[in-house]
Order: sequence, then structure tokens, then C-alpha cells
Amino acid sequence: MDIVEVVAALIWDNDKFMICQRPAHKARGLLWEFVGGKVESGETKEQALIRECKEKLAVTLTVGEKFMDVVHEYPDITVHLTLFNATIAEGVPQLLEHNDIKWITPSEIQNYRVCPADEEIIERLKDEISW
Repeated sequence: MDIVEVVAALIWDNDKFMICQRPAHKARGLLWEFVGGKVESGETKEQALIRECKEKLAVTLTVGEKFMDVVHEYPDITVHLTLFNATIAEGVPQLLEHNDIKWITPSEIQNYRVCPADEEIIERLKDEISW
């Protein structure tokens, strides 16, 4: 099975980060995720992330260092997810595609059901951030 390259943004605002709720009609509907999407051919991962966030949130990102990579096999797709630290350079996040957006602290994440590919990232976030 082909592996799909996907990128996502760990967007911080002070001590909170953004999670987005997937639309109900999509695969893994209503689960929470980091905003992002597929890398198109000819794009760098950073370019893909900037494009996806413009399309989905109407914001322009400043993409920072890579936070981590995860390879996850779903029943329908295998993804190689690269998560980048990012900040919003301009714009206010809009619900163009997602069901909801939340800014949460790492300690609040257990209140949300995240996509399986993001669970490993959440574990690392919890480990890295002192409570």
C-alpha cells in the first residue's frame, strides 16, 4: 500500500495549542486533529502546510522546526505525518472546513478524542511539557 505524505501544524498561542475537529462526513469524522493535509506533488512539506492552513483556516502560518514524524496505518490509508511547530503570522482562524476549533493546554487534551495517528504526538507533547 502506498504511504500518503501528510503534514500538520502544532500551532501555539502562549501556553495553548490548536486542535481542529474533523467534519462529520469525512473519514474519522468528529475526531480531533492538528490542522493540515496531504502534500501535493512538487510541494515541500512546509509549502503544503501553509497552503492547507490557508484553505482550511484562512490564516497564513510561519512554519518552524519539525516537531516529530509518525507513520500510522489506518484501515483505508497509511500516512506519514510530519508535524511542524508553527505560529499564525496573519489572519484569525475561520471554520472553513472543520466542525470546531479549540485552543487547549496539554493537560486538557484527555478531554478530546483525537485521530489515532495523533495519539503518539499527544503522548510526546505530554512528556515534553512540564505540568
